[in-house]
Amino acid sequence: MMAKARNRASVTLQTRGLIFICMGALALPMRAQDSTATHARLRLMADAIVSDATFRFIDRSGKTYAAPEKARPDEQLRPESPYNDWRYWNGVLNIAMIRLGEVFVEPAFIRYAQENIAFSFDHYGFFENRYDSTSKWEYPFAQRFIMEELDDCGAMGASLLEVNRRDPQDRYKNYIDQTAQFMLNKQHRLDDGTFVRPFPPKWTVWTDDLYMSVSFLSRMGEWSGDVRYFDDAALQVINFHKHLFDETRGLMVHCWYADVDRPGVAFWGRANGWALLAQVDLLDRLPSEYPERDTLLHLLRKHIMGIARYQGGDGLWHQLLDKTDSYLETSCSAMFAYTVARAVNKGYIEPRYASIALRGWEGVMSKILSDGQVEGVCAGTGVSDDLVHYYRRPTPLNDIHGIGAVILAGVEILQLKLR
Repeated sequence: MMAKARNRASVTLQTRGLIFICMGALALPMRAQDSTATHARLRLMADAIVSDATFRFIDRSGKTYAAPEKARPDEQLRPESPYNDWRYWNGVLNIAMIRLGEVFVEPAFIRYAQENIAFSFDHYGFFENRYDSTSKWEYPFAQRFIMEELDDCGAMGASLLEVNRRDPQDRYKNYIDQTAQFMLNKQHRLDDGTFVRPFPPKWTVWTDDLYMSVSFLSRMGEWSGDVRYFDDAALQVINFHKHLFDETRGLMVHCWYADVDRPGVAFWGRANGWALLAQVDLLDRLPSEYPERDTLLHLLRKHIMGIARYQGGDGLWHQLLDKTDSYLETSCSAMFAYTVARAVNKGYIEPRYASIALRGWEGVMSKILSDGQVEGVCAGTGVSDDLVHYYRRPTPLNDIHGIGAVILAGVEILQLKLR
């Protein structure tokens, strides 16, 4: 009896999703007032970021310094603005600000990303020389000089490639080469080549790592012309789908445990967002004749159809995508809106699906406050087999995990091509 109920629920869910998707064919182009509001809201966000990124250091008393050497040797320092540390979420933000600067023809936004990268390179050595094995998540710039996980170098490395295209420097090239060698030769892998983490437990595949790797590998392939990077990126997309994609739900589970050959329990929103961003990043840069291109297109379309089934009436998606009693979450909603808009703009999927992105952006816009801050973004979240862990993750105001994704989504929505 329970099995029949589950089957009926599955059919109902799929039917609702198909009805919603078909309604996309009726989508109207973005109205002029909506475009104006989007433009204004994005500029508000970006201006606030530029203003808040002070490129200074602060000590425990609140005193600020232009350079860390100006403080007492025993003083504990950190970047005054969290936008200026070397963290993967700032890599996404750098990329988003460059894209926004290009579309808005606003050099200040591009310059922000360039100065952000330069700030890290100018000052990380001071902290490296004093590093005392404190958690790298609590120590300034530690991820810049400790390269042991994809989180440390993937997204920031991807943004560095974007900056280096506009401001090439030998020190940037050296780090790019270091990151490339780490991914190709040092990052932990399963026997089939899939990137894997040695924790928790040993060996766990995290859906998040599809973006933390492919964002860099795809750009490295484009920049270097070396097909090895495209090959590795394509392998990761295909293998992550093999290990993590649930065909019934059309979603990726947050993790897969290699030690017991078993998926985790949570269909976490932002993890699916990372995976979708990675897939469009790769397709954007792959040569048109690349042998696996059609396979990668099929996987992207299948994943888009999956997330479309779970979009709420206000355009947003839930923290746990298949749990409507979990809260509506902004960062995954922005990632999904971006992915669908980008897929339409690039011809990866038919324009009839544009309404998914438009409705998603409507929901995301409702979470951007009048001062440019964003609400409803889940804080950093590790894998867990306790669903309550995901239900209870906090949503600090303007959490940086979602800021770059929101900007990317808005910019792509402004470019949306409806035919």
